[in-house]
Amino acid sequence: MSQEIWINLPVRDVLRSTAFFNQIGFEASSVGNERAKLTIGQTTILLFPNAVLEKFAGAKIADTSQSAEVLFSLGANSREEIDELIQKVEFAGGTIFGKPSEVDGWMYGAGFADLDGHRWNLLYMDESKMPKG
Repeated sequence: MSQEIWINLPVRDVLRSTAFFNQIGFEASSVGNERAKLTIGQTTILLFPNAVLEKFAGAKIADTSQSAEVLFSLGANSREEIDELIQKVEFAGGTIFGKPSEVDGWMYGAGFADLDGHRWNLLYMDESKMPKG
């Protein structure tokens, strides 16, 4: 069996979502408003219109204004990388739900929601400051 995994994500407007992700520095390409491919590192996320994903899944999609169906966590190489990405997200129309901040003296993170309310967590871990134990 293949060890690849693709994440299918519902969006209201494929073209608008593709533009958002490209604007914040991710690699996204669309096939009209039918679907798009978003690549982050080795992970592929496919964006589909809400109705198409509901048909594939055989279930209603989550109302992201009321609940979170998933939290995408992305590792960053530095605090500055997180700060820069959060600025891009704000400029591109995303919503910041967790402002950049330090946690436990060795982690630095932030959180945002994309145009469809899907939640993304950014985290930089300074392993030199990580507690030993």
